[in-house]
Amino acid sequence: MLSVALELTYNMAILVAMVLTSGLITRSQESSSRQAILQGLLFGAATLVNMVAPMALGPGLIFDPRTVTLSLCGLFFGPLAAGIAASLALVYRLALGGAGATMGVLVIVSAATWGWYFYRRWRQPKLAIRLHQLLLLGLVVHITELLLMVTLPAPLGWQTLQSLGLPIMLAFPLLTLLLGKMLSSQDAVAETVAALRKSEHRHRSILQAAMDGFWLSDLQGRLLEVNQAYARMSGYTVGELLSMHISQLEAKASDKLSPAHIQRIVILGSDRFETQHRAKDGKVFDVEVSAQHHAVETGRLVVFLRDIAERKRTEQALMEAKALTEAIVENAPLMIFLKEASSLRFVLLNRAGEDLLGYGRDDLIGKSDMDFFPPGQADDFIRKDREVLDGGMGVQDTPLEPIQTARKGLRFLHTRKVGIRGGDGRMKYLLGISEDITESKNAHERLLLTANVFTHAREGILITDAAGVIIDVNESFSRITGYSRDEALGQTPRILSSGQQSLDFYQTMWAALSCDGQWYGEIWNRRKNGEVYAEMLNISAVPDHQGQFKNYVALFSDITAIKEHEKELEHIAHYDVLTGLPNRVLLADRLHLAMTQSVRRCQQLAVVYLDLDGFKSINDRHGHALGDHLLRHVATRMKLALREGDTLARIGGDEFVAVLIDLDDSQAAVPLLNRLLTAAAETVQLAEFSLQISASLGVTFYPQTEALEADQLLRQADQAMYQAKLAGKNRFHFFDAEQDRTTRGHFESLESIRNALVANEFVLYYQPKVNMRTGAVIGVEALIRWQHPDKGLLAPALFLPVIEEHALAVAMGEWVIDTALSQIEHWQNEDLALSERFNVSVNVGARQLQQGNFAAYLQDLLAAHPQVRPAQLEVEILETSALNDLAGVSQVIEDCHRIGVLFALDDFGTGYSSLSYLKHLGVSLLKIDQSFVRDMLDDPDDLAILQGVIGLAAAFKRRVTAEGVETEAHGHLLLQMGCELGQGYAIARPMPAHDFPQWLQHWQMKPMWGSAGASAAS
Repeated sequence: MLSVALELTYNMAILVAMVLTSGLITRSQESSSRQAILQGLLFGAATLVNMVAPMALGPGLIFDPRTVTLSLCGLFFGPLAAGIAASLALVYRLALGGAGATMGVLVIVSAATWGWYFYRRWRQPKLAIRLHQLLLLGLVVHITELLLMVTLPAPLGWQTLQSLGLPIMLAFPLLTLLLGKMLSSQDAVAETVAALRKSEHRHRSILQAAMDGFWLSDLQGRLLEVNQAYARMSGYTVGELLSMHISQLEAKASDKLSPAHIQRIVILGSDRFETQHRAKDGKVFDVEVSAQHHAVETGRLVVFLRDIAERKRTEQALMEAKALTEAIVENAPLMIFLKEASSLRFVLLNRAGEDLLGYGRDDLIGKSDMDFFPPGQADDFIRKDREVLDGGMGVQDTPLEPIQTARKGLRFLHTRKVGIRGGDGRMKYLLGISEDITESKNAHERLLLTANVFTHAREGILITDAAGVIIDVNESFSRITGYSRDEALGQTPRILSSGQQSLDFYQTMWAALSCDGQWYGEIWNRRKNGEVYAEMLNISAVPDHQGQFKNYVALFSDITAIKEHEKELEHIAHYDVLTGLPNRVLLADRLHLAMTQSVRRCQQLAVVYLDLDGFKSINDRHGHALGDHLLRHVATRMKLALREGDTLARIGGDEFVAVLIDLDDSQAAVPLLNRLLTAAAETVQLAEFSLQISASLGVTFYPQTEALEADQLLRQADQAMYQAKLAGKNRFHFFDAEQDRTTRGHFESLESIRNALVANEFVLYYQPKVNMRTGAVIGVEALIRWQHPDKGLLAPALFLPVIEEHALAVAMGEWVIDTALSQIEHWQNEDLALSERFNVSVNVGARQLQQGNFAAYLQDLLAAHPQVRPAQLEVEILETSALNDLAGVSQVIEDCHRIGVLFALDDFGTGYSSLSYLKHLGVSLLKIDQSFVRDMLDDPDDLAILQGVIGLAAAFKRRVTAEGVETEAHGHLLLQMGCELGQGYAIARPMPAHDFPQWLQHWQMKPMWGSAGASAAS
């Protein structure tokens, strides 16, 4: 029994699997013939499996359900499928052979035939298969099978009938019913799926063919389905849209179909609104959106979109037309009014009418002329109105109509009136339009005046239409440009184009005209004869009453001479007058640019500080004229020795600076430096003189390991140049940055400076100050030096900046003042021939000056030196010392004045010079900084500054002295300018105190100064 049950289960499993597989084939998208072939193969295979392993119900009770599978195959899938399945079964059965072969073949054929028979009766007419029909099929097929047992040999047939007849009739019809029901159910499912697919296809076709756009999106705004209509609207492909979010299609920020809006649609079920979308090409279009939450498939929005651009344009056009009509009436410069035909009462009055009559429209509407005008005038208006309404005349034109207005008094109008009929053909309204011709007369007179101005103006005037075509020019236009009026009319201003302005220039000009209605600036144009000239141009856009630009008026004047003068001034400002080389200003610009490019290009540049050796002696021996010729020759040769991109500048006297760019390394500069040395050392033949000089070059490179400014590079190169001179001149020396950092680090040690002060290593040098006109020595300036035990005599620049903000600055300043006072006592004891006004000036820093007890300290210090009169001490302060506390420093100076100590303002002109300092600071002397004096012979700017400072000092009754008097020529020119006091190398260099008496004994005034002083005195 267990074996039978297993065999039964096995065969049933085969049949159920066959049915399920058949359902998958039925629901596939294959064609009907291909489905029939697949079904035939499936049912044939199942038949073979069952025939290979038949059910054994007992001894001699062996049978298989081939009749069930073959008949159901024929019933549900037609003759092709049944034929294939039967063919497979027949081949196998014939291969088996045996006594029952004939019966087996007939059973296979009859089962497939009965299935095909009932297929034609029930399936082809598309009738549903009922249970009783399946049972009928099972009975007919298996009764036929029993009848075919007669084909077996007599004993075997009867035995088989007895053994299998009852089981076959009991089991197989029921099995046919069961499997047929399963196939029928799958068939129904397949039909349902097909119907749904057909419906879906139909709906998709409708949506794709629809004129309106369609979306299907999730509740996060991602597009899941889009039709072609929306793709055409937006310009995107369907594939592109399916990768987009709703927000990407919105033309501007809004809450439409935002997450919050989508949630409201889910709650309400639907929404309808208008918005704007942006197409793929950037164009914005209006859409009407109808969004609905999907009732069946939650989490989805069904959205229909209609392009309403045309409707919007129509609505906009209607609105604009209405607004335009209202605007025309309301903003028309003419008075427009409307009266009822029956009562002649006002029903409409525009703004111009209110302004003219002096009455508000609310006061006038509903009233007649009798309520506002004098009786005689009102009667005249009413009479004319009746003539229009009753007489049926067309337009009544009154060219000159006087009217007494409440606001403007007597005016003259040009009035036109016409009757307006209603739909019934009867007169309904009287329309009147009145123009105030009083103002037009005035305007006509103004136009005559304007025409006279246009004709006789000295500036050129050009008028174009909106398209830029010239419609009028004046006589000055023809005088400046060379084009006559007839030649210019009909042309455009392009006939004057010089080609020197870029397209961007004209685009900026037209942008300004479009935005502001005006443009003003300089432009280069070309005259008729081809000559290019500069003009100052003012273009104004002239709008009409609607604000549209209808004309452009250009006024211009010829400024060519001014531009040429500006060019000359610019050249003077940036180039050396003598050599034509760049000056300090242009050098600074080019050096900054070269430094920036050096970093960007990852290359080095060299800054070369060049000083001519032996030039001063030639200049003194042969005069300035010959020296100037020599400078020009040498400058020209040195410039030719450099490359095109390099710069050679003259910074004053015989000093030059070269900037060498695009160097791979420092050695790449050596050939250029040798060429400079060669060029400077070549013999120059001037008149009968054969002159030769040389040059000392100091060189530094950029970039360096430390960040540097341009002035630091110049100082480094200057320092290297002095080393070249010390090494024998006519050579170059490279600045050693590492050695400089080491030296400065050593000198900048506060501890070293403090120890040096304790060890009395500091000394004072004294530089004489004289009256250049009289030759009198009026004093000395005390200058601190560091007598370093290892490095020798050090300049103050190497150590004073270190202590500027340190308490050591006060201690050192006190040492300087005390030492200077002691030196005065010492000189007095030596019976030197010092003048009554002789004084020693000391420099006092900001920190020391702003000590609260400075005046008291000076008083105590002077008391400790009773031989020194307070007036013999002069305190020099820098402008910057008083910058932060002008009131406090002024008070200190006033306190010291009461003691008798004098004050001088040092380095005047280099800091924050202003009239405020001269007014509030009680200084008696201004010291002009040597940077202005040194270049005064060559630099007109420095000369102008000197003249200004000397004049300023005279105006404020201050004495003035000049530092940096390096040559006799400097002093001579200073005396001619009115500056008598001087200090500099032409007088004496700073010297130790013990050398001063000997210098004083041998000092003699320069001969040139005596003549200049006599000339100035006369």
